[in-house]
Amino acid sequence: MTTTTATAQSAAPAARMPPQIPYIIGNEGCERFSFYGMRNILTVFLMTSLLLAVPEDLRKAEAKEVFHTFVIGVYFFPLLGGWLADRFFGKYPTIFWFSIVYCAGHACLALFDDSIPGFYTGLFLISLGSGGIKPLVSAFVGDQFDKSNRSLAQKVYDAFYWIINFGSFFASLFMPILLKAFGPRVAFGVPGLLMLVATLVLWAGRQKYVHQPARGANPHSFLKVVWTALKAGGAGAAVAALGAVGALYSLSRIDGLGLVPAVCLALVLVMGFGGAGAALQLDRARGTHPDEAVDGVRAVLRLLVLFALVTPFWSLFDQKASTWVLQADQMAKPAWFQSSMMQALNPALVMILIPFNNVVLYPLLGRAGVKVTALRRMGCGIALAGVAWIFAGMLQLWLDAGQAVSIVWQMLPYAALTLGEVLVSATGLEFAYSQAPLAMKGTITSFWNLSVTIGNLWVLLSNVSIKSPSALQAIHATGYSETACLMFFFAGFALVAAAAFGLVARRYPMQDNYRG
Repeated sequence: MTTTTATAQSAAPAARMPPQIPYIIGNEGCERFSFYGMRNILTVFLMTSLLLAVPEDLRKAEAKEVFHTFVIGVYFFPLLGGWLADRFFGKYPTIFWFSIVYCAGHACLALFDDSIPGFYTGLFLISLGSGGIKPLVSAFVGDQFDKSNRSLAQKVYDAFYWIINFGSFFASLFMPILLKAFGPRVAFGVPGLLMLVATLVLWAGRQKYVHQPARGANPHSFLKVVWTALKAGGAGAAVAALGAVGALYSLSRIDGLGLVPAVCLALVLVMGFGGAGAALQLDRARGTHPDEAVDGVRAVLRLLVLFALVTPFWSLFDQKASTWVLQADQMAKPAWFQSSMMQALNPALVMILIPFNNVVLYPLLGRAGVKVTALRRMGCGIALAGVAWIFAGMLQLWLDAGQAVSIVWQMLPYAALTLGEVLVSATGLEFAYSQAPLAMKGTITSFWNLSVTIGNLWVLLSNVSIKSPSALQAIHATGYSETACLMFFFAGFALVAAAAFGLVARRYPMQDNYRG
């Protein structure tokens, strides 16, 4: 018996890497160059060209608001892309057609560099196109695997994240130089050409991919089960109603909050309170819907709690392209060095840390008896982001005191933030796919991306809140600048979220939802 089993195990075929993966990785590398190429020069371009009509004392805040509104759109539209792919078209067609929209957005940036309406139209098209494909490409990677070669999936997700940062590194390094030397039309045109190449690479592999069909209309979908539970009345319905009231109040504050933050906050309140209310009385949907559908919704709601606790990480991470760039402007640096070029350090460190973690750190921790789970990685990553912002806040205190601070010191917060990013983002892509029910891969991955939208929403809301008279009075009483106080606030925000994430993760039941 033992001999037979050993023989069978030795005869089992080794896990095989899907041959279509290089097309997806190549597409992602070019697309990420195009996205980060335009994103990493966006704040600088707004400050030095497009928003010159805005008074100088207000221009920094305006540029920061435009940047984070754009990022909110990029990570909000995944909801649309995930729904269209899961319900109607499947992943590949949805990715392809949104990529065409993406290319059109880049064209607008290059052609309308001196027109606010034209340039903002380009930003909208890029947020629609990039957001539409964002949850689908990573889920499309997972579709190429099954349970026989699932062991290779995390390695491919790491490679997927590595190529993202390969594109980001060269974009961060060279785009500021192109902007300064050749102007915005060339600087925004080059990323557009790379997005066109990305679309062609995706199209070239169309006959080789595993295509999971769209699920079509489902009478027992996630939203229908939630709606049935809430219609039953009770405490859950009351909780959901509170979310609706909060959403209406948010929409009534559009003049103070701004259109995009107000609408996004309203949707977050509806989804958050609605999900909490449904979780309280989900069993009331049994009978109307099969037990499998109800249990699937419960699993998704547990997953969304974890996603919500990741949002503070993104509040901190995305400000490296806005707040940290503005901080770098105040630092001592060589004349040829542009502040936005410092962002190249982030992807460079990612490309080093991903292989280091897999080859050295994780095996070393394993031999020491520490089990490196996905949830432990993510919790540590959120905490490291908080540590990075403590470092950034200390640098800001030096600057506020009038000291000459070398930009080399910014390497310290970048290093801590990047290690946190590798632990959160690279791990989260595979985690989101593996935990999603088979019929909801695109939708759940879009919820993962929605956590980035909410993270940037917190940034905009904090910027609005800090302008209130009571907040300004409290800040002035500390003797610190508004920027330094915000940095320490965000550091604390992330550390509290990391502690909460660790507590919730202890009780989370892991799933294995790869196809058979």
